[in-house]
Amino acid sequence: MSENRLRKLQEQNRRLREQLELPRIATSEASRSLIAYVTHTRDYLVPSVWGPPPEDRWTPKRSGLSCSLIIR
Repeated sequence: MSENRLRKLQEQNRRLREQLELPRIATSEASRSLIAYVTHTRDYLVPSVWGPPPEDRWTPKRSGLSCSLIIR
């Protein structure tokens, strides 16, 4: 076996061993975690489920008057 091919195989083997040592969780646990997140995290882009977003106290208050200018 050539030195170059042996080196490539050793490098690939090392990368595969690193991947093998990565922490893993069961699919059922990941699914439960995802379900818990989406049921408890408010998503105001879905107002039919969560209602309108609360008023942001940092947003400047708007008066009832506004002015728009369109120039052509």
